[in-house]
Amino acid sequence: MSILQGLILGIVQGLTEFLPISSSAHLVLVPYFLGWDKTIPSEQIFPFGVLVQLGTLLAVIVYFWKDLIAILKAWFSGLIQRHPFESADARMGWYIILATIPAGIFGLLIKKQVEAAFNSPAATGLFLLVTAGFLIVAEIFGKGQRTLTNIGWLDALIMGLFQAAAIFPGVSRSGSTITGGMLRGLDRPSAARFSFIMSIPIMLAAGLLSVGDLNGMSSLQSFLPSLLVGFIAAAIFGFLSIRWLLNFLRTRPLVGFAIYCAMLGIITLIVSYA
Repeated sequence: MSILQGLILGIVQGLTEFLPISSSAHLVLVPYFLGWDKTIPSEQIFPFGVLVQLGTLLAVIVYFWKDLIAILKAWFSGLIQRHPFESADARMGWYIILATIPAGIFGLLIKKQVEAAFNSPAATGLFLLVTAGFLIVAEIFGKGQRTLTNIGWLDALIMGLFQAAAIFPGVSRSGSTITGGMLRGLDRPSAARFSFIMSIPIMLAAGLLSVGDLNGMSSLQSFLPSLLVGFIAAAIFGFLSIRWLLNFLRTRPLVGFAIYCAMLGIITLIVSYA
């Protein structure tokens, strides 16, 4: 992988991680449509897609750092004082943990199948259609007005189950979790806000697990500069993406993203089977 390829894919990751259009799909399809899948070693594709998420992880931590500090302080204070669910911020910490469990279990059980899907544009196209379906369902059935102050453990669990579905390339993590939140009655900005915050543990865990995949990589020395450039680009553009989407969802629906996912999925299927 060249540094230019790492830069472009890092920008793609940053722009699409938080938009409900599946960053993993774009990391599969951009090299496919540009012919890079023939030049980028297959052993680099999956680790790059996972490790560059650490850049967007940095973006979400920086954007929500005040919220995260408040949650961590309240969570540890609740444990020390033996009142773990007393404050809203402490409960939010437990909700984040609860929302992480389904994807963590699912990801460990089918890691090999997920890696295989990253090498299949056709599968990615199909999963993009799933994302489009999620977003349409959210807009039809999820017109709630609840905010994060009203979130409960069942809301977190449902969003966590939707997050578990998003480990496959093409199923948008933000799109599926926002859908889960909206189906539980949360308004769009609140569902998106919790979606972004709850992504932190699972992105961190996935990134740390993939660090181990670097050990046996034959092209590690040439791969690291591209990975670093991709990381920085993903962090910058991820931050901008979060800010833009939260403002967008205050007044606009998800339909446009659904149309985009459906069109990209159909085009991918046509090209891959042509």
